[in-house]
Amino acid sequence: MPLPSRRNILPLTCGAAAAALCAASAQAADPAPFELGGPGLRIAVTRGKDVLPIAQVPSLAEGDRLSIRADLPEDQGAKFLLLSTFLRGATNPPPKDWIKSAESWKKKAKDNSLSLTVPKGARQMTLFLVPDTGGAEGTIEDAVRGKPGEFVRATQELNQASLDRSRLDAFMAAIRAQENSHPEYLRSVAPALARSLSMKLNDECLSKVVELQANCLLENREQLVLADVHSSSIAETLTGAPTDLALQLSSTREAGYGFYSPYIGVVRDLARIFGAFSNPEFDYLPTLSIRRGDAAALLLNKAPSFQKPKSVLVVGMPAIEADSPPRLRSAANGPICAARPGVVLPVEGAPLIYSTAYARNMTVKLTAASGDMIDLPVEARADRGGYVVKSNDPLPAAFKGTVKGHLSGYWGFERFDGPDFALQLPGDAAWKVAGDPPTLVVGRDNGLTLTGDAPACVEGVTLRQGDGAPQSLSWKVQGTDALALTLPLADRKPGDIRIEVKYQGIGAPSVLSLKALAQASRLDALSLHAGDRNAVLSGQRLDQVAAVDLSGMMLAPAELVRDGAVDRLNLVAKGEGAALKAGDRATARVRLKDGRSFDLAATVKEARPRPTLLGRSVSQGAGAGRILQLSGEDLLPDDGRLVFSVRAEQGAAFRADDMLEVASADGAKSVRLGNASGLRLSGADVMVATLDAAALAPASGPLRFRLLRDGVTSDWQPLVTLARLPRIDDVSCEAQDCTIKGSDLFLMEAVDGAPGFETPTVVAQGFTGSSLSVPAPRDGKLYIRLRDARDQPVMLDLS
Repeated sequence: MPLPSRRNILPLTCGAAAAALCAASAQAADPAPFELGGPGLRIAVTRGKDVLPIAQVPSLAEGDRLSIRADLPEDQGAKFLLLSTFLRGATNPPPKDWIKSAESWKKKAKDNSLSLTVPKGARQMTLFLVPDTGGAEGTIEDAVRGKPGEFVRATQELNQASLDRSRLDAFMAAIRAQENSHPEYLRSVAPALARSLSMKLNDECLSKVVELQANCLLENREQLVLADVHSSSIAETLTGAPTDLALQLSSTREAGYGFYSPYIGVVRDLARIFGAFSNPEFDYLPTLSIRRGDAAALLLNKAPSFQKPKSVLVVGMPAIEADSPPRLRSAANGPICAARPGVVLPVEGAPLIYSTAYARNMTVKLTAASGDMIDLPVEARADRGGYVVKSNDPLPAAFKGTVKGHLSGYWGFERFDGPDFALQLPGDAAWKVAGDPPTLVVGRDNGLTLTGDAPACVEGVTLRQGDGAPQSLSWKVQGTDALALTLPLADRKPGDIRIEVKYQGIGAPSVLSLKALAQASRLDALSLHAGDRNAVLSGQRLDQVAAVDLSGMMLAPAELVRDGAVDRLNLVAKGEGAALKAGDRATARVRLKDGRSFDLAATVKEARPRPTLLGRSVSQGAGAGRILQLSGEDLLPDDGRLVFSVRAEQGAAFRADDMLEVASADGAKSVRLGNASGLRLSGADVMVATLDAAALAPASGPLRFRLLRDGVTSDWQPLVTLARLPRIDDVSCEAQDCTIKGSDLFLMEAVDGAPGFETPTVVAQGFTGSSLSVPAPRDGKLYIRLRDARDQPVMLDLS
């Protein structure tokens, strides 16, 4: 959860006598908001033959050519000097020829604007607007060359804060637009906006009456909390923005692609950074830039001064680095129906596609099964949660059934490839039953799978029988061409039935004619092993079984599984009963739900093997990076090896052909260990197994094991938790903070300096960065909570 700001918390009310004092205290405690409009800039960037306005440039590159001029009203009285400087890191002062200036009040373009080329080796860029006075250029040049590191950090923080502000402005504008058009839809639109722009909203506002929802969502500005892990919060930067929404806590590389960077505390940091440079002549003033086209409007948190000390407006520019487009992910849960205009391609992973113009010329390329292709324009819509196809023209006839869609465009100057989507459009083919003709039996529900062109476009499925009333059915889309239905035939009579499948936008449904059959109850066999408290009853229509009495042991129905034409009903013992031994013959009394009872002969089979876990040893692989210390033997790294031993129950012995099966909890991945594959007998009743974690890739989470013998298996038992570990290459610490560098950092859920995780640094879902800033631990140890094993933290020793 977001950590509270370190600013002072004022009481909500003040007495009349103390009102003035409370107001003064509040003004002293809270930094001023960025709500004053300042001067503007006009900036264009040329790379090769392409020219883009600054609003479409996420980062600069060596060799880029910039055209910059002040955007001031014609009646501007005060004269501003426009300065620029390139920076090359915190420890390397820029050469003097990297600092340029222009006199904005001059008439000729060569005098009032800057034409710059990003020099080789430059990594950051900062602009300054300074009231014209003698010595300003030299003073700023001395400051930049004297402490370049302070300006490096300032331009990074100002640029990131401007991006965060763009998301907040986009959210507020969308809420107000919705209020003015259709306020009744705010209940559904506001959560979509919050997810798209990585905001967290006050759910209580959506429970209010429609007329009050928008104002509730955009009030209580003092409660704005934009999460900061260990420094001042962005609330101190944007306090005054009318919203009680909070940005989702996240961590990522500088520029962030919309996720909030936890090290930013612009107002407090910049006051500290520039405090050392203040003098009787000049005072440095940070700005946020709102970029639209080639215009960069500046927002100030303090009125500029044109008297001594005069204000120097500091403007952060995009970093000078290789363009790195965001990794957009598809948020679709299956195929998307494209039968109607305005189809949405849901995406996640980059809020800045909605609040900035970095992503441009976006299209979706559709590829039909025939190989035909067509490009359609798309538009990012935060209220819809993705890209909306703008074309309403009908598609060519070849685009039917499942069509592949690929999202692409440009991120700044670079090509930008997004995710793929499966789009579907209804075709002319009729729906049919998947596989062999089904056996549908009245008196119970029957599963049925249908196949067709576009299951995502189905808007209704209806069951009809004779002249009876139609019955709507529920369905689930399976894969790209199937519908899974449940036919409610419990109260139906045997005979012909019809299934009608209706597509969106098509009047006539597709009709399937089937036959429902009557089937008498049939009990085939009861399978029970000695010592077990469960059994399996096989037959037909076993959903009618209410209970089974086996020599005083009462068995109740549990899970019913249909295996072809045979039902298999799992039974679980309730209470105590007679102890049955292998070979015993007994008569089971099967009672049906309608009151009838039937006898069924049963023979007790040999007891199933019951191994117990005896010991475990985990060894880590010799991977690259820093070693993460495990907290015990309950955690198996994905590059590690597990050696474990099991003991047979008392009086039993293992055989040479016994096998152990190890599987993930969901059964999706398993491996069998035998005499030739890591399993050895230590004695008659003890086996030792060796398991390489790589054999279960890419599974993660709890593992379980069981014994296999002659087709009979023991019960599953917990074994160990398999966890994927991040690779940590380096950790560098300063007085207050540490920076973790490595790869696969998204496998971490939280980092703390104490094993109790009282004040954790939470790592965002989908984190793609290669570095993470955390508070420095007191004892030189960092504790990491893994996503695959939340209750088994690992430790990183910094000594």
